[in-house]
Amino acid sequence: MSYDDDEERILRVWTPVILRTILVVAAALLVVGLISMAWQSPGYYVSHFRRLQGNSRYQNRESWSDLVLNGIHGEPHAIMTVGLMVLTLVPLARVAFCFFLFLRQRDMTYVFLTAYVLMGLIVGTVLGRVG
Repeated sequence: MSYDDDEERILRVWTPVILRTILVVAAALLVVGLISMAWQSPGYYVSHFRRLQGNSRYQNRESWSDLVLNGIHGEPHAIMTVGLMVLTLVPLARVAFCFFLFLRQRDMTYVFLTAYVLMGLIVGTVLGRVG
């Protein structure tokens, strides 16, 4: 088995494993967040919705570090938000793996197309968080 075969096997075998792991972690975080929300604060989203109805300019922006710290401390909203953020890593990771696969194969047409899609996903994720 050559070095290229080992590299190809790593990309073909480990890509699905990593993607499934990310998906399972995200699903687990979302389930834990839902259970925690039902247990600790069942009326959170209703009260949040009512605040939004009363004030159309209301925005609840938290930094990523605050979300992670609040999630560690068991705050249901933060746990679910972190779960959704982890879930966004699945398409990003898949496209990134394809990008590296095409780059390794020196298929420049697909490298440029995949880079375009990857940049679109990254920009969309950042803009979704910012604005």
